Amino acid sequence: LDPFHPGNPALTLNLPLFILLFLALAIGMIVGSMATWVKQGRYRKLARQRGLEAENLRQAVSRAPAAPKGPALPKPTN
Repeated sequence: LDPFHPGNPALTLNLPLFILLFLALAIGMIVGSMATWVKQGRYRKLARQRGLEAENLRQAVSRAPAAPKGPALPKPTN
């Protein structure tokens, strides 16, 4: 099995060069996108955790008692 022998029809591929270039570009974009997605997984996890924490804090603030209306200190006397 000689891959460089042009007479072997099982291993020859006749395509225009621009199709091979587009295929290489598409495969490179897909592999690069997947690598980026995997690499940024920890940041997505951190954003998810902080979003849950922010939602819990919003709920805690909405359940907290309201501040008393009126002055906090009595009127000064002279």
